[in-house]
Amino acid sequence: MSNSTQNRRQFIKTSGKAGIAIAAMPMFSTIATNNFDITAYQQHPLPYAYNALEPFIDAMTMEIHYTKHAATYATNLKDACVAEKVDTTQLAFTDLIKNISRYSPKMRNNAGGHYNHELFWQLMKPAPAAAPSGTLADAITKTFGSFDAFKTAFGDAAKTRFGSGWAWLIIKKEGGLAISTTPNQDNPLMDIAEVKGFPILGLDVWEHAYYLKYQNKRPDYINNWWNLVNWEFVQKRYDEANH
Repeated sequence: MSNSTQNRRQFIKTSGKAGIAIAAMPMFSTIATNNFDITAYQQHPLPYAYNALEPFIDAMTMEIHYTKHAATYATNLKDACVAEKVDTTQLAFTDLIKNISRYSPKMRNNAGGHYNHELFWQLMKPAPAAAPSGTLADAITKTFGSFDAFKTAFGDAAKTRFGSGWAWLIIKKEGGLAISTTPNQDNPLMDIAEVKGFPILGLDVWEHAYYLKYQNKRPDYINNWWNLVNWEFVQKRYDEANH
């Protein structure tokens, strides 16, 4: 066995132990309510272990994604707020996102990156339901014809998003569901978004989200990601937007 293989296995073993400790911590305090708020300016703990989403997303990717990429967005957001004199005790984070054109590119990139990742972690869970139910399932069928047709359309959008970015299922401002994509760390809440709306489901298609396991096979990552979607949480966001 090569040293690199041994080191990788040891890293995963170690990160898995660290993740188990995180998993033993309480879930985000507001997750039990329909008013769950992912819009704090600071980074929250992951609600599961780094290795909890195996085999679909590997432990090393999760640890690097959370502790390096997402953490950097949170840190840079804090710095941008100081530099641009944003009073985070007075300005709601979603209001900053919705009016992002008023701020610098640094703020846009890092506020978007922080919001998108805080949402992304919650949109996944180990062993979730295989499909949505209730009002969300009805809305998906009404809009796309069937759940399978929705998955195909969403997957196609994610696969064809050029470069780095995100695929979204949103509730449009005028009502109804739609699929959209955004570049980089933009999202549909932003006033600069081509298609605006309230995101209830989002998929990170930056290479750092999948490259260690899937290399250049983005379609394989997308297809496997469906095994992780936290439909209960998506339903809560759907209900939140419709009440």
